[in-house]
Amino acid sequence: MLKSAAPERARELILEIPSPAPGTETVPLPLSYGRVLAEDIRADIPIPPFDRSPFDGYAFRGADTAGASDENPVTLKITEEIPAGSVPSVAVSEGLAAKILTGAPMPPGADATIKYELTEFTAETVTFRAPVAPGSDVVRAGDDVKKGGIAARRGDVISPAAAGLFASLGRTEIPVFRRPRAAVLNTGSELVEPGDPLPYGKIYNSSVYTLIGALAQLGLDAYNAGVARDDPDEIAAAVMKNLPLCDVMITTGGASVGDYDFALGSAEKLGAETLFRKTRIKPGGAMLASRVGDKLLLSLSGNPGSALMALLYIASPFLRRLAGRNEIHPEPVFVRLAEPFSHKRSARARLLRGRLVVSDGEAYFSERGEQGGGALSSFNSCDLLGEIPEDSPPLPAGTLIRAWRV
Repeated sequence: MLKSAAPERARELILEIPSPAPGTETVPLPLSYGRVLAEDIRADIPIPPFDRSPFDGYAFRGADTAGASDENPVTLKITEEIPAGSVPSVAVSEGLAAKILTGAPMPPGADATIKYELTEFTAETVTFRAPVAPGSDVVRAGDDVKKGGIAARRGDVISPAAAGLFASLGRTEIPVFRRPRAAVLNTGSELVEPGDPLPYGKIYNSSVYTLIGALAQLGLDAYNAGVARDDPDEIAAAVMKNLPLCDVMITTGGASVGDYDFALGSAEKLGAETLFRKTRIKPGGAMLASRVGDKLLLSLSGNPGSALMALLYIASPFLRRLAGRNEIHPEPVFVRLAEPFSHKRSARARLLRGRLVVSDGEAYFSERGEQGGGALSSFNSCDLLGEIPEDSPPLPAGTLIRAWRV
């Protein structure tokens, strides 16, 4: 067991726990948003399925407009009007054009389109005063996805655009991975559930709702496993009760060093293999990672801000992999500090909550609100986690740092 792990090593140790691909299920297309795709989706038709016009205008043969100019205009005879959803009835041959509306199929023989406002037209004719090259402004069949091509890959998170592609292919049901189950057990004799009276000296249980929401965003189905008192036997019993019901077990509270360090005691009672005792980050460093068989038991701080930071910064790659995702490591971005980092030198990496701000073409990290382990409000207005490397001195504004989107 490592007493203290660097963040990178902590992630590696957790990722050494096997996480087989979850089971699969089929869901209706409208319920597929945000789910993880369980197989490659190949296009059995091209998208779009036919050559079509990108706008309202005219379809014609580009060669017929060769040499058109103000001095030598070219006039073509209109054969028909083709609205979207209809089928052309007349082929376009030399000297002919069809009036066409956005999304309508190109008539046979036509190889170009033009917006109506760029022409002179009557009900029977359209006149050009400049040439239009063959192939101009035609949306070709398969321009978006070719027949037989992959519209989305196994392990992709289904976005609104992906759902739209599936609809374009005529799909009504989508194969997805089942969401792994995560149990969130809070520990602490001071906790009271929202809705109950709040005696002096007690606090409402906020961590469980914070973590359930974060787990849902990572692709897991999390549930509230209740509250256990500060007692290793009670915590161990609650963990044992829930372990068969979940794929990963998360506890909060009792993870720091001190008289109320119950997480380690309960893990030892379970016979768990402890991977590391804490990580060198602040906030969120008070965490214990253990392995019970092939299941992760993750014990986080009782401070909701610290617990959320540890989950996102250390455990999220494992949790994304557990959910079946392809991309498990968030890509870092490099931004400049918008304000000085004036905190004293720290032996641990400092993690900051902030927002991306772009000014004069430069990307900046703007620190948001209270950064303490108990604070949640700064997460609420946060879209970046910034990292100040361990042992850094105070840093001036403009310093380049590494950050992650959240």
